[in-house]
Amino acid sequence: MFARLTIVQVKTAKITEFVKSYERLVIPVAKHQEGYIGDLMLTDYKTGKNISITFWESERAATATEISGYYKQQVGRFTDYFTNPPVREGYEVSIQR
Repeated sequence: MFARLTIVQVKTAKITEFVKSYERLVIPVAKHQEGYIGDLMLTDYKTGKNISITFWESERAATATEISGYYKQQVGRFTDYFTNPPVREGYEVSIQR
């Protein structure tokens, strides 16, 4: 399994709206991406720091969403919420319980 992290700094006045919009707009579309397993979001409502972790069957599946433009399109929906550009990282999942 592969995990892609997208780390963003969200305007604190918009953090609740951002989380709700992500759940309403991104997750239903993600479910139709080949190799998608699930999503986890971590949010610090005081500072606006947000980490979205998407889980994929393989690194190839996660990379395919970047090649197809899906990832860029989803991030692009939220640029008005961000104070800085998103940081993207990827990791092999070594333990899952």
